Amino acid sequence: MHKIAVTTGDPNGIGAEITIKALNQLDLPEDKIILISNKKILDFYGKLRRNYEIAEIPYPAEILPGKITKEAGEFSFQSVKKACEIKPKAIVTAPVAKNALYLAGHKFNGQTEILQKYLAHDNQLAEMLFVAGNFRVLLLTRHVALKDIALTKELVVEKILNLKDFFVNHLGITDPKFAFCGFNPHAGEDGILGREEIDILIPAVDELRLKGVNITNPLPADTLFIKALNYDCCIANYHDQGLIPIKTLAGDRTVNMTIGLDIIRTSPGHGTAFDIAGKNIADETGMIEAIKAVL
Repeated sequence: MHKIAVTTGDPNGIGAEITIKALNQLDLPEDKIILISNKKILDFYGKLRRNYEIAEIPYPAEILPGKITKEAGEFSFQSVKKACEIKPKAIVTAPVAKNALYLAGHKFNGQTEILQKYLAHDNQLAEMLFVAGNFRVLLLTRHVALKDIALTKELVVEKILNLKDFFVNHLGITDPKFAFCGFNPHAGEDGILGREEIDILIPAVDELRLKGVNITNPLPADTLFIKALNYDCCIANYHDQGLIPIKTLAGDRTVNMTIGLDIIRTSPGHGTAFDIAGKNIADETGMIEAIKAVL
């Protein structure tokens, strides 16, 4: 399929609202988009100017803006699963709520994990790349509690080789420059503040350089991002290490991009915003940027 599949996320969040606003503003031809949603949900949150194809996901429940329900979680899960099944040109997902997914019995920590389950083959790994123009941040780990972060040299090498492949094959950047965040404060201070750099990260960097990857040694993360635009991508070890700087600087222009699978997926960098759901005040900037990233 040559269309871009767009899901509307949790029915009780701002997903449908920002999807409608974004598509109306972009005014894309009808042959470019397939909406994975439900007409009742779309009609509740607004009106589309164009007659886009809709792949209907059943939603017999009442729409309850701001509420976390298992019915909304089931709808969210089935929407992403359907997007994987139809094999579109690309997938754009509106935000879902992890706690609603869990209520529905789907133990995924995010949509990235659902995409990996249904799209990955031959040991592919879904990677989270956050993009705001030329500011890019790869996360080596995703939605994991800090105490549970477990990196190995092999994992680091594999994920960064996947990142280089993306730059070469999708962006046409043949020799991308990567800046690597240290794991510990001050990148460990020669082991005084932690040994992850010595035991894991530096050996991974040595191997990556032998494989032709242009990457820095692990650098103190508190200053690395000052020079982020000197590199094609910054590599963070865990969620907040990478997302705090890019979201602080780029705000709603930040796009969450899933790479490493056959189909690229993008999403706004924000969540369901239950506190403003149903009030018609949500900002569609993130959804616009997510759709534009795969046009």
